[in-house]
Amino acid sequence: MDLHNRWGEKVSPESSGLIGPDGKPIPVSCEEKPSQEQDPPEAGQEPQLDFFNYIASLGFQAMIFLGEIPNPLTNQIDRNLKQAKFLIDTMTIIREKTTGNLTKEESELLHGSIYELQLRYVEAVKKEQAPS
Repeated sequence: MDLHNRWGEKVSPESSGLIGPDGKPIPVSCEEKPSQEQDPPEAGQEPQLDFFNYIASLGFQAMIFLGEIPNPLTNQIDRNLKQAKFLIDTMTIIREKTTGNLTKEESELLHGSIYELQLRYVEAVKKEQAPS
């Protein structure tokens, strides 16, 4: 199955479909480097928990529940718009609570992720409500 972003461009299965502050796709796996500053975890070591990975993981989960990408555990589309909305709202609360405390890159990632997910959520709701 080919994955496409909302502009119809083909995306790799390793991409979450979200764009990071550097303009590059955010990887699906938090073990991949979102930027060149982070060292990869060694074998058997947990990936580093930082703001970028946390927001990317929330965005990735929301993309799964929007039905944009298959669930990596089942390789099936698991659309759950209620759960997607919950995750998007969670990210919005994080944005409100961290105002003035984020770096420019963190703020851009958070704002951009919320914006993109909200657009995809509205599109998914419209598709679900459209008569078949």
